[in-house]
Amino acid sequence: MTEPKGLKKTLTPFMLWGLGVGYVISGMYFGWNLGLEKGGTGGMAIATVVIALMYVTFTFSYAELACAIPKAGGVFDYANKAMGNNIGFIAGIAQIVEFILAPPAIAFAIGAYFNAFFPTVPILASAIVIYLIFTALNIYGIKAAASFEVIVTVLAVGELLLFSGIALPKIQLSNLTHNSFPNGWDGALAAIPFAIWFFLGIEGLANVAEETKNPQKDISKGFGWAIFTLVVLCVLIFIAATGIAGWEAIVYKNGISGETSDSPLPLALAKITGSNHLMYHLLITVGLFGLVASFHGLILAAGRSTYEMGRAHNIPSFLGKISPKFQTPANALFGNMVIGIFALLSGKTSEIIIISVFGALTLYIISMISIIVLRNREPELHRPFRVPLYPALPVISLIIATGSIIAMFIFNIKLGLIYFSIIGIAFLLYKLLKPVDQ
Repeated sequence: MTEPKGLKKTLTPFMLWGLGVGYVISGMYFGWNLGLEKGGTGGMAIATVVIALMYVTFTFSYAELACAIPKAGGVFDYANKAMGNNIGFIAGIAQIVEFILAPPAIAFAIGAYFNAFFPTVPILASAIVIYLIFTALNIYGIKAAASFEVIVTVLAVGELLLFSGIALPKIQLSNLTHNSFPNGWDGALAAIPFAIWFFLGIEGLANVAEETKNPQKDISKGFGWAIFTLVVLCVLIFIAATGIAGWEAIVYKNGISGETSDSPLPLALAKITGSNHLMYHLLITVGLFGLVASFHGLILAAGRSTYEMGRAHNIPSFLGKISPKFQTPANALFGNMVIGIFALLSGKTSEIIIISVFGALTLYIISMISIIVLRNREPELHRPFRVPLYPALPVISLIIATGSIIAMFIFNIKLGLIYFSIIGIAFLLYKLLKPVDQ
C-alpha cells in the first residue's frame, strides 16, 4: 500500500474554535491561581492584562502566517520560509518542547481528579492510562479527535459560565483589593508564567491547517473566535474566583498559607455553597472536561508539530510518516507519548510547565520576527488574511514576549538554563547529523 501524500482535510470553522479554546481551557481551571501567590490580585492582574494583550496581538499576527502557509509544522514552516533552516529548526524544537511538556502536567491533574473520586487508583497510573487512551484516539483519526474535542470544550465553557453566574453576584470589592500587591513589581514579573498559563496553547490551531477544509479562510475565523472566548472567560474567572474571599482562599488549601492548591474554582465555590452542595460536585465533575480538552488538544497539536519536523528530516524521519490506515501522524503521536510519560514519571510537574512556557515564548518571538521578514522580503506572497494595524500588532506581541522570556529567565535561572541547553544540544546534533544537501 502506498503512503498517503498528506493529512485528511475534515476540519470546519466550528471545529477549529473548539480546538483553539480546548487547547487552552484547562488554564482557567488550575495553575493560574499560583500567580496570585507571587503577585497578589494586583500583581497577577497586571501580568494577566499584559499577557492577554500579547496573546490578542499574537493570535491575529499568527493567523496571517497560518493562512498564507497552511502547513502542519506551524512556526517551523514559517521560520524556515522567512529565515532559513537553522532558525526554522530552533523554532520547531521550541514548539515541540512546548507541546510535549505541557500535557504531562495536565495528565497529573487529571490523575488527581480521578484519585479524589477513586482513592484506591494511584494518580500516576490513571495519568498513564489517560495518555494511552487519548494518543490512541488521535491515531484513529482527526475527525473523531476533533469532534470529541468540541464536545468536551463546550461542556467546559458552559461550566465556567455557570461558575461565574453563581460567584459574580457574591463578590466583594474589598476581597479584590485586600493585600493586592504584596511583593510589588517583582511579584508582577514573577506572576508572568502563570498569566501565560491562562492562554498557553492557542497557537496549536495553526498545526491543523493541513487538515482544515478551507484553511485560507477558516483558520483566521478559528483564531479570532477562540481568542475572544478565552479573553472573556479569563476576565470572568479571575474576578469571580478572587472576589469571593480574597486571593489567599483560592491559593492555599487551608485558605491562609502553607500548601498550595490546584483547585481554585472548587475552593471559591465552597465558600458560597459548601462542599456538599450539588453545584460544588458538578463543578468538580465537569471541571475534568476542561483538563481533558486541553490534554487531548495539545496531544493533537504536538503530533502535527513532530510529524512536520520528521517529514523535513530534521528529526528521525520515521516520525514524519503518515499511517496508511488512518491518515494520521501515528509515529509522531506515539513518540510524543513516550517522552510525555517519562516527563510524567519525573514528578516535576511545575518545573515542566515553566520549561514548556519557555518554549512557547521562543515560538512567539520567532513567529513575530517571521511575519515582519516575510512582509518585507515577499510582499507578493498570497495572504488570504492580513493582520490589521500592521506592523503594530506583531511588534507589540514581539516586545511583550521578549520582555516576558527575560523576566522568566531572571526568576527561573536554573530551568532557563535547562531549556536553552535542550535547544543548544538539539541544534548541535542537527548540524552534525543533518544530510549534506540540506
